[in-house]
Amino acid sequence: MPEFDLAIRGGTLVTAADTVRADLGIRDGRIAGIAERITDAARTIDASGLLVLPGGIDSHVHIAQDSGPGIVMADDFASATRAAAAGGNTCVMPFALQPRGASLREATHAYRALAEGQCHIDVAIHLIVSDPTPAVLGQELPALIAEGYTSFKVFMTYDDLVLNDRQILDVFDVARREGARVMVHAEGYDAIRYMTEKLERAGQTTPYGHALSRPQLVEREAAHRAIAHAELVDLPIVIVHVSGEQAMEQIAWAKARGLKIHAETCPQYLTLTAEDLKGHGSDDPMAGAKYVCSPPPRDTASQAAIWRGIETGVFEIVSSDHCPFRYDDSAGKLNPRAKTSFRYVPNGIPGIETRLPILFSEGVSAGRISLNRFVAITATNHARLYALYPRKGSIGVGFDADLALWDPNRRETIRQANLHHGADYTPWEGFAVTGWPVMTLARGEVVAEDGRVVGALGHGRVLDRTAQGAPSS
Repeated sequence: MPEFDLAIRGGTLVTAADTVRADLGIRDGRIAGIAERITDAARTIDASGLLVLPGGIDSHVHIAQDSGPGIVMADDFASATRAAAAGGNTCVMPFALQPRGASLREATHAYRALAEGQCHIDVAIHLIVSDPTPAVLGQELPALIAEGYTSFKVFMTYDDLVLNDRQILDVFDVARREGARVMVHAEGYDAIRYMTEKLERAGQTTPYGHALSRPQLVEREAAHRAIAHAELVDLPIVIVHVSGEQAMEQIAWAKARGLKIHAETCPQYLTLTAEDLKGHGSDDPMAGAKYVCSPPPRDTASQAAIWRGIETGVFEIVSSDHCPFRYDDSAGKLNPRAKTSFRYVPNGIPGIETRLPILFSEGVSAGRISLNRFVAITATNHARLYALYPRKGSIGVGFDADLALWDPNRRETIRQANLHHGADYTPWEGFAVTGWPVMTLARGEVVAEDGRVVGALGHGRVLDRTAQGAPSS
């Protein structure tokens, strides 16, 4: 009987720390051997000329999430995980959202039921706490953390999600006590409402108004406030989807003072700008709605600043913040109210399948970051931050055999026609990239190959995680 179920031979293995030419032996869905040469396997994959990387972990995605009256998200778990696999990912982390007035526990269990048996790759679920009642803080949230939902997100904006400062402190306190990781959407709610109403009174209601209503300073102020709250409670937090230099400066300042602040950014802040919300000169006045997300993309100076933040370690992770809506749909970007004001355009863009190729091309192929840094910010650091390590996020004996084989020289052009998500457009239509994932393996099974998803629906599992104790980093 062969020693291994599968051998991956002839490739260059890349982790966050090392780059070596070696073969991999896989048994029972896990990496069981790393050697110069492995031959005793039931099956063999020839990876000659390819890079063998840990599969991407996209730790910030929105799937099958309630998005308000009459609005429908474009991806369910089947389509989102299909797209993720095609893009070189082997684990994604969506959000179970607590509606105001509802039970957090009931919302979480109902959301998990949507995922069970419907995923091509593994999923680990974050929570969104929108209504931190005494019952939620004292009973439901601690119980859910103990069940394995060890990370959650709080919002400093949006009518149905915003928490005030005292509520944020109360939630932080529970996280500190129970060993959970908190993600913060940092934008100032009242400043955005003020700007939105001012723009509407002036008749500036097109999608570009979304960018004008959320200038960098509202993100800067909220980031500083979130950092102050985290310092007061002595809690590590992750400030997510940072879009520009001003918020980044607050995070760098906090890190320099030794505070436990982690930061995430996204490909949209490296490649898109606010000008895209004008619609590229299209005759369609709503064309810019395709680029509406929060925070909005900024300008080329901000892009350069974000790259510096990636290069210098201000940002530990790059996620997609995949939040897909169909454009040409009355339940999506073109819902009836969206034409009356940018405030009603659903916030979010699709990016789960394109995150890794864009970052590889603009980062590694362009010479901005090393292969090892690419692995760190797309897989390893996600696993470390969100209690998936050492099961996922790297290549080593005992890790899940979650792998992506990359052709670093392959040139492709991103086209909606070739993508697998549920949205009817991509913000990166026509974007040329160098470097492409040609095969994705999830727990040792090939789930995507050369642009085709070949893995069985239901192969992906919903993962529970262990609380990290009183956080110290």
